Amino acid sequence: MLMKNIPSVKPAIIAVSRDCFPRTLSERRRRAVVEACRAKGVSLFECNVTVETEREADAALAEVKEAGCNALVVYLGNFGPETPETLLAKKFDGPVMYVGAAEETGNDLIGGRGDAYCGMLNASYNLALRNIRAYIPERPVGTAEEVAENIRAFLPLARAVLGLRELKVISFGPRPKDFLACNAPIKRLYDLGVEIEENSELDLFEAYHAHKGDARIADVAADMARELGDGNKHPGVLERLAQYEITLLDWIEEHRDGRSYVTLANKCWPAFQTQFGFVPCYVNSRLTSRGIPVACEVDIWGALSEYIAACITEDAVTLLDVNNTVPHDLFDENISGKFAYSKGDVFMGFHCGNTPSCKLVKPEMRYQRIMYNSLEPGKEPDITRGTLEGDLAPGAVTLFRLQSTADAQLRAYVAEGEVLPVATRSFGSIGIIAIPEMARFYRYELIEHHYPHHGAVAFAHIGNTLYELFRYLGVTEIGYNRPKGDRYPAEKPF
Repeated sequence: MLMKNIPSVKPAIIAVSRDCFPRTLSERRRRAVVEACRAKGVSLFECNVTVETEREADAALAEVKEAGCNALVVYLGNFGPETPETLLAKKFDGPVMYVGAAEETGNDLIGGRGDAYCGMLNASYNLALRNIRAYIPERPVGTAEEVAENIRAFLPLARAVLGLRELKVISFGPRPKDFLACNAPIKRLYDLGVEIEENSELDLFEAYHAHKGDARIADVAADMARELGDGNKHPGVLERLAQYEITLLDWIEEHRDGRSYVTLANKCWPAFQTQFGFVPCYVNSRLTSRGIPVACEVDIWGALSEYIAACITEDAVTLLDVNNTVPHDLFDENISGKFAYSKGDVFMGFHCGNTPSCKLVKPEMRYQRIMYNSLEPGKEPDITRGTLEGDLAPGAVTLFRLQSTADAQLRAYVAEGEVLPVATRSFGSIGIIAIPEMARFYRYELIEHHYPHHGAVAFAHIGNTLYELFRYLGVTEIGYNRPKGDRYPAEKPF
């Protein structure tokens, strides 16, 4: 499904040159980078102005702005001019990466030596002097092909940065009783450039009823039926769900207030079922599949994390509880000896039914079993209908979360793993997830640093991009699943 709620990145490259080095050296090397990018399928706008002075920096920025570029590569084709090259990042309204040129041949180290290896040190120093945030990759100085690969890796990071700058999180609360787990200060949202609009569940209830009889309901319900196919086990609830989907989409358009992108963090229990007459999980999954993540249980930072994953992967994402252990008999029968994981490496990631259908094996419209037991015991399910259930599709995943702590400090964790092709024998949107050294990571990162039970899940390995993104955003503490022998600070040495 088309992801409509994330930015498109149009990068530009500006070559800089120190006036005591040949300008033509930077220009020739810049053209080689553009050609290498083209060979990799990366479209890169080549600025014709080579920057040696502050006036040329302004002229170059005017050219890339006129071209509609929203991400910038500052390329040190030679040593580079410290002040003009730094002002490029200060004045450019978007994410900026700095890279430099490696020397090409031992046969041209007199007139053709550029010294960008040295120049990158000065660029970094001057960026710090001016408190300018810019992205410098792990190996910033390279051949044209290596720089092109750095640029390709920069684009998902740039997409996430651009998305956050134009994002509004809309929430409908308050949180359920005795559910402080996903509560977190919103101050750091503003530091990231994100806006927040907090609403009452009653506001949503009023808007939902205002859409009764909406002419669009039949078409949306029919689209739901087409998506579900044979998995449509409760067709009688589709009109209610369609009315709710239209309500959320209209609210987004009426309340975005100039923001380009929106994500949602919504109340979904306990009064939701009795008043709305359904559970919202399937609608949440549908919006998430379009790049509008909807986090359960008013989890604002969970919604933000999901949105980051959507920007990076340009794919559907989900939010799961780090939920339950894998029973010994299931592990022994289906995992032990078949996969290179120990019992401590696996767990089940679960939520009631919010994962997009494209990420589930045989998705089916079901009912919320936990709520059913208290609201409709022994009856035909009615108000608890609306979950989308199935085992997660096997493959690579990244579990992560960006979180503001209780004292408004940014923390994050990232762990790569995989969904195993093993039946869960359970309910909800659920999968058996294997992460190396998960048991230690669970105790000494997630519990030790007081993370809530919700984690964002990307269906790809994006740990490297997330780590670089969080550093770019100013996160200083980024946890990860440490390999065996790499002790956590709080882990016992005995």
